[in-house]
Amino acid sequence: MESFFDFVGDFWWLVFPLSGLMGSWARSWSKASERRHRRRVELYRLRNHAAAAEQASQAEVQSLLAAHDDANRRWLAYELDVGKLIDFPIMTDVREPLTVAFLRAKREADGLRPDTPGDLTSAARLMEYRAAVRSFEVAFDVAEREARRIKDSNFTGPERARLETARKLLRIASDAAATPAERQTAYKRARRELDGLIVLPDVTLAALEEKMAGMLDAGPKG
Repeated sequence: MESFFDFVGDFWWLVFPLSGLMGSWARSWSKASERRHRRRVELYRLRNHAAAAEQASQAEVQSLLAAHDDANRRWLAYELDVGKLIDFPIMTDVREPLTVAFLRAKREADGLRPDTPGDLTSAARLMEYRAAVRSFEVAFDVAEREARRIKDSNFTGPERARLETARKLLRIASDAAATPAERQTAYKRARRELDGLIVLPDVTLAALEEKMAGMLDAGPKG
């Protein structure tokens, strides 16, 4: 112990450079620690930002899917209701540019629709699907407004009379109080009246024939 103090006594002047060295080392360690801390904070921020961005994109995909479903439901309301197609015939008239535009937009949106929200993994695909859904919505809105504006005004007087006859016949065909023979006859006559006037999509015909078959099997009520 005495030798240590003797050493310190003989080399007391070393205290000053050593203290400076220790101070420099402490400052370097502090700066390195600060840099490590900043890197950890930045990494944490980036991870949180990426997670938030992913959640936001998935939320947008869910919203787009809901908007796509809503537009398809609005179109399906026409496809499954012959009465609506008679009232607003240009909704299936492919001679009308607005009808062609919305059917094309629908096909494009349907083709880009992901099976699951997680399938849209890139910003480019999300942007493409977003544009397609918006175009479908707008094109359908425009076509529907025009269809409701003009109704059957594109038809001649005799053609409008045939449409009205078809409406009445379809009401008889759907009347539960009518006999099966009356329903079947009314349905066939309605189809003849509509032939050449309105294009009924395959899904419309299938739904109508299924409905008629069910009613014919059930027989008249009363």
